[in-house]
Amino acid sequence: MKRIQPTSRTKTDTVVGLLPDKKVRSPPAGSPVTSFNPLTFLGKVGQGKTTLQAPKGQLIFSQGDSASAVFYVQAGRVKLSVLSQQGKEAIVGVLEQGSFFGEGCLVGQRVCMATATALGASAIVRIEKGAMIRVLHDESSFSELFMAYLLSRNARIQADLVDHLFNSSEKRLARVLLLLAHYGKEGKPEPVIPKISQDTLANMVGTTRSRVSFFLNKFRKLGFIHYKGRIEVHSSLLNIVLHD
Repeated sequence: MKRIQPTSRTKTDTVVGLLPDKKVRSPPAGSPVTSFNPLTFLGKVGQGKTTLQAPKGQLIFSQGDSASAVFYVQAGRVKLSVLSQQGKEAIVGVLEQGSFFGEGCLVGQRVCMATATALGASAIVRIEKGAMIRVLHDESSFSELFMAYLLSRNARIQADLVDHLFNSSEKRLARVLLLLAHYGKEGKPEPVIPKISQDTLANMVGTTRSRVSFFLNKFRKLGFIHYKGRIEVHSSLLNIVLHD
């Protein structure tokens, strides 16, 4: 893969991240977090920002590269993966439009801890560390949005850990599919998820491709998904996650 070049410019635990927590309230309408438009912000960054056009499979940065910028997914999707010393790959995240990544450089991280790869044709905004720090200091609305984003993602990471520690591979796959279809997120779910390979799903779930294939066929026979090329996820798939 070639690197891209800048252009000119308890039961409850089993469904963490899928069912709303009544103790957590969304910010009121019109607050800085909800009214902030990332695209408007990106237009104000000025120097230190470049837009990267990445076709499917394009490498954005590699594990071990110098960490000197924050990235924003303007369009498309990005896979984050890590490689062990034994050569085993694990997918640690699939980021969609509106996601930030690479923020470790802001707290002194010197090298990239993962490899970022475009899962489809994507537009990625690269913001130099200095420019990002400047905007965080000068733009209070963006600072609040960025903090809310990081807290939300931290909660998701904890939910993923609970999922891997206590749930079967079948439940983990069901949860991944529901999250990819945006169930449990703000806004309307998108039942037909973007095309994703069984190998990628296996890496995300932490199981084998054959097990993923087995469970997908099982979900289809039960009417929980429609699977022909792309996967259409039905809300009834929650039954797998909720079942004890």
